[in-house]
Amino acid sequence: MKHRRIPRRRVAAAGAGIAALVAAGVTFQSANASEPTKSTAPHTLSVPAAGQLASTLGVDLGAGAAGTYYDAKSRNLVVNVLDETAARIAEEAGARARIVEHSLTELKSARTTLSEDAAVPGTSWVTDPRTNKVVVTADRTVSAAEWARLTEVVDGLGSVAELKRTKGEFTPFVAGGDAITGGGGRCSLGFNVVKGGEPYFLTAGHCTESVSTWSDSSGTVIGENDTSSFPGDDYGLVKYTADVDHPSEVNLYDGSTQAITGAAEATVGMRVVRSGSTTQVHDGTVTGLDATVNYGNGDIVNGLIQTDVCAEPGDSGGSLFSGSSAVGLTSGGSGDCASGGTTFFQPVTEALSATGTSVG
Repeated sequence: MKHRRIPRRRVAAAGAGIAALVAAGVTFQSANASEPTKSTAPHTLSVPAAGQLASTLGVDLGAGAAGTYYDAKSRNLVVNVLDETAARIAEEAGARARIVEHSLTELKSARTTLSEDAAVPGTSWVTDPRTNKVVVTADRTVSAAEWARLTEVVDGLGSVAELKRTKGEFTPFVAGGDAITGGGGRCSLGFNVVKGGEPYFLTAGHCTESVSTWSDSSGTVIGENDTSSFPGDDYGLVKYTADVDHPSEVNLYDGSTQAITGAAEATVGMRVVRSGSTTQVHDGTVTGLDATVNYGNGDIVNGLIQTDVCAEPGDSGGSLFSGSSAVGLTSGGSGDCASGGTTFFQPVTEALSATGTSVG
């Protein structure tokens, strides 16, 4: 893919700003799961249609639901259920059902225990519907004593959780995408949005926590912070103060752009693309939802999208998208684009709702 330089005065929705990347290896085996006898063939679905069906079944199944994910190869929605009755309901609606061991209540309870008893800097945990477990990952900064503490807590949870180690490190980095700079640091513009008819853009909250005024790559001041949320969440809203172009699109770094016409909730199995200034455009798959990452120093972020898309320092704050839909803002992770890695994203839908903005 050929790279291109960003025009001086053009601010496109692209890029990223810190990449605290973590190699939180996700297991893809069907652990503790079985396939019930099918009463109907599962429907072939697009990702948006699968997301809508997942929402509907979440209501219909109630306590009988145990998570969902999208099988991109077969284009089916896979629904984890606890018994044959729930499996029949899911299959009649057009999904593929798997009977699993652990309920959403058990998975949520495990996450609560981890939050209370295993809040160790340099760790993350995410619910993986493919394995029906909570996967806990410790980075290289976790000491032997902390690892022993984590092991004790995870072992106490039984088969509902598993513990892994990564060679990477959860570290927030400040750098760029379609670069925005300020205070000697560099982050990236995520998506252009509108509020009350006025133009704004979204980026990472860990960027707006430390910098209040932003410039484009030419050094021209283009905006000032309006809203910032970090830790807990990881989004920031910046109001344009300069008369510059602000199209609703993402820079693809090959002389073209991707128009962004709306926002979408992430679904496990969804194919996504990330754009950022350090490593430019890379794609991959959503591997987990509602991830928690402990960056240390009290910087714990919840509700993140976990992916196998690579990123590097300088790729945070930027855009994660699927087709013409905005999906996430780069938060952090570990690894690199030579050997691969895991990256976490702030859901765009949450940021839009919290800031009262819309894509456009």
